[in-house]
Amino acid sequence: MRIAAQEFNFDGIVGPTHNYAGLSVGNLASQIHRGAVSNPRAAALEGLAKMHALAKLGVGQAVLPPLERPDLPALRRLGFSGSDANIVAQARARAPVLLASCYSASSMWVANAATVSPGADTADGRVHFTPANLVTQFHRSLEPPATARVLRAIFRGERVFAHHAPLPAAAHFGDEGAANHMRLCQTGGSPGIEIFAYGRCAFDSAPNGPKIYPARQTRAASQAVARLHELDPSRTLFVRQNPAAIDAGAFHNDVVAVANENVLFFHAQAFADSAQAVGDLRATFTRCCGDEPVLIEVTQDEVPLADAVRSYLFNSQLVTLPQGGMALVCPMQCREIASSRAFLERLGQAGTPIKAVHFVEVRQSMNNGGGPACLRLRVALTEEQRAGVLPGVFLTDALYDALTAWVNRHYRDRLHPDDLADPKLIEESRAALEELTRILGIGNIYPFQGVQGV
Repeated sequence: MRIAAQEFNFDGIVGPTHNYAGLSVGNLASQIHRGAVSNPRAAALEGLAKMHALAKLGVGQAVLPPLERPDLPALRRLGFSGSDANIVAQARARAPVLLASCYSASSMWVANAATVSPGADTADGRVHFTPANLVTQFHRSLEPPATARVLRAIFRGERVFAHHAPLPAAAHFGDEGAANHMRLCQTGGSPGIEIFAYGRCAFDSAPNGPKIYPARQTRAASQAVARLHELDPSRTLFVRQNPAAIDAGAFHNDVVAVANENVLFFHAQAFADSAQAVGDLRATFTRCCGDEPVLIEVTQDEVPLADAVRSYLFNSQLVTLPQGGMALVCPMQCREIASSRAFLERLGQAGTPIKAVHFVEVRQSMNNGGGPACLRLRVALTEEQRAGVLPGVFLTDALYDALTAWVNRHYRDRLHPDDLADPKLIEESRAALEELTRILGIGNIYPFQGVQGV
């Protein structure tokens, strides 16, 4: 049954410790820019400008706060002691990679924060959230408890929201959240089909996985999330990522595919058995949704896989416009790389629902391997469900202005990995987050405010 719902993009606000430590194995941009000087102020302002541009298009837009960094409790668990300043100094001298990991601002990429299923798809009609455990990367594995706390603080009320614990923190259940999850439907409020992309079968020793970089998402994790979210098995698909795409730098499915309503936009090398995967998807959508999906497949000749990864063409945001039709919101790199630019120039004449292409500057995030789609978590909400969301997180012109001024007050315009040893950065970050909790009206959610647990 169709129930009126609106999809909102909940974008992560880039944190004040945004830096290029090159921590993400398999993420080519992260590795290429390792050790470079970052600009946290520019990164946060770019992210806010992108959100504002989406809101101006009429797309539902809200924000998620950054997590507290550095994660000093994690450093204490790893054997460093004393004052905050002493802990940072010890870690910098004895284990700089641990310090960088605990300072990472990677929570900005909230496509990895959780998997979300709308009430139209779940047996109990509630919106279900499962925070990703992110176990394959140490710096990201620190995030789940705090992410769960933030999601519970924003999406309030057990009658309309179901919050699950992250999956067990084991390699067998490696879960990377919405970055490996897609949904197709007729409209935002109608029941759809949910598609989980996985890179490996944790309980299967078959040696046909990627050869260079690790596959992060497991089939077992995807199946567990589908069970937790009470999804109809007849409307749920599990498709395997192409190992060659992972080795080319597509560490998440959202680097090579994006879905919106009845449209799937994907690279021909996105899936391990593309013909089978696409055929199953088409048949399931037609059976469940009563119509044919719109499949926009980009061939290797049109955009080579390497160019797709460099440009993040498929990490663009595919959004429905209030006046009808869809828009593709792309990073500037799509205009700078010849093959992706040429494809986008043809797209408007291809007769698809995508009627417009917009370019946004998120270069600071892109340099660390996160495009426009990495920065947002999609949540479809009915009016009743929206009423249960913390009101201060919905982006208005006034909130955009307040957050822009907040960034300009608190964020540095230069941060080298060596600067992580500066104890003043701890104080600056805490001051920024303290003020942010007041701006959003979210209450005490950070450890330095005395909050413990989830």
